[in-house]
Amino acid sequence: MSATVETRRDPRGDATHESEAWQLKERIRRTEGVLKQRRSFFRDAYRRADCRLIFVDGELAGFVSARRDGYILFLAVSPDHRGEGFGERLVAAVAADHDSVTCHARATNEDALSFYRHIGFEVVRRIESYYEDGGDAYYLKLGEERTISEKLSEFVRR
Repeated sequence: MSATVETRRDPRGDATHESEAWQLKERIRRTEGVLKQRRSFFRDAYRRADCRLIFVDGELAGFVSARRDGYILFLAVSPDHRGEGFGERLVAAVAADHDSVTCHARATNEDALSFYRHIGFEVVRRIESYYEDGGDAYYLKLGEERTISEKLSEFVRR
């Protein structure tokens, strides 16, 4: 059976899919203990960001929210759709618009760190007590030595 995959966009100031993104983020938070932002923080950040979303058969499968400087505020892919390349596609959408892409990842979130390293992100530094709950984070960057398009092209060829 074939699935319909559709990419949508909520540009800065557009919150059309904010509620669906919040619900996906909260589902991941409850099951995996990550993405612990408060609702007000999420709402404000989502509306200030450029958001790309992937829907499968009309349901949100993943989204990325990025600031004007290419910093990823949120990246979430439903556990039901991991391994299908959606995370890579979402990061590639951000990379297409920026010279570099950066983000933070919780130091204990091995799944996120493995994903980011897999597509070419490099750890720039560790930040102690970065999160509200005192958790440490890594600051990661894509696009340092080679261009992002070169790194993503290399990844896609694998």
